[in-house]
Amino acid sequence: MRSSYLFTSESVSEGHPDKVCDRISDEIVDLVFREAKKTGMDPSKVRIACETLATTNRVVIAGEVRVPETLLKHGKDGKILHDASGAPIVNPAKFKSTARKAIKAIGYEQAGFHWKNCRIDVLLHGQSADIAQGVDEAGNKDVGAGDQGIMFGYAS
Repeated sequence: MRSSYLFTSESVSEGHPDKVCDRISDEIVDLVFREAKKTGMDPSKVRIACETLATTNRVVIAGEVRVPETLLKHGKDGKILHDASGAPIVNPAKFKSTARKAIKAIGYEQAGFHWKNCRIDVLLHGQSADIAQGVDEAGNKDVGAGDQGIMFGYAS
């Protein structure tokens, strides 16, 4: 057995892509809860599993959500649109706008990453019915997730 080992870690500060992504994800969560409050949606029904990735002039916002109707796509008849699996389709407009505001507030205005013209892809979709059922019926309503974790380590 080893008597010693090497321990390393990384700390990032404001402006680092990880912090930018954290800020965008935080703003997305705030957006959803603001919309829920405006529409009278029970906050315990909101679900947001949002991951954000940033690279040169591009942001990707992905995950599973249960959001107020104001954040969903509606057809010309006013009805909510659904994908092939029956899940409601998220309207990306407010999510993109929220991400741009976060990037602007941080101060990114250079050629490689500019709040005004970076590409923002919103790949959010409705929460899986299986996950929703498991969370709702398991009594995890206050947590709103099927699991929680603190990640420590690396990918190999």
